[in-house]
Amino acid sequence: MSTIMDKWYGESNKITDAIFSLANKLQPCIIFIDEIDSFLRDRSSSDHEVSAMLKAEFMTLWDGLKSNGQIMVLGATNRKNDIDEAFLRRMPKTFAIGKPSAVQRKAILSKILKDANLDEKDFDIDYLVSHTNGYSGSDLRELCREAAILPVREYIKENYDFKKGKLGRDENDTLPVRPLRTSDFTNVKNGSQSAIPSLALD
Repeated sequence: MSTIMDKWYGESNKITDAIFSLANKLQPCIIFIDEIDSFLRDRSSSDHEVSAMLKAEFMTLWDGLKSNGQIMVLGATNRKNDIDEAFLRRMPKTFAIGKPSAVQRKAILSKILKDANLDEKDFDIDYLVSHTNGYSGSDLRELCREAAILPVREYIKENYDFKKGKLGRDENDTLPVRPLRTSDFTNVKNGSQSAIPSLALD
């Protein structure tokens, strides 16, 4: 949607028209709209003029697609009830995609952390997998991002020289940032999920 929306009046409509024109030339193809609810939500009298015009333009072009054409309009959303019924009627098929399974979460975490510096003795990916049930792929990415910040914060706190206004004691300092531990993930409060339970101590 960030590609379609333009600050100049009328430009968004031109871009929308260009998308359908290009799709006609390149077919078979798919016009994919991520977070479709942010664009094709229920219309109301309070809609901004530009937004209303853009929706009308999109629907007109959509209706203009040939029935025997090879263009598919595909959208993704986690707020189906917010989408205008007129648009839903043009999308006869809906598919519910659940949250990742344990096997899928492990694959996602492994891919995200493949280049990360992990503590060989104190990192347990299976523990993370078992305690992230209900997390989406974006939740897992955010969890890893936040966890990766913690060792950096520790490094800065321990090595920043306030008198010199820089890290380390001299330019040749090579003090490494410690590897990621499982505890880094348990200490993170993810934006859309509660923190992972801390490891139980014997």
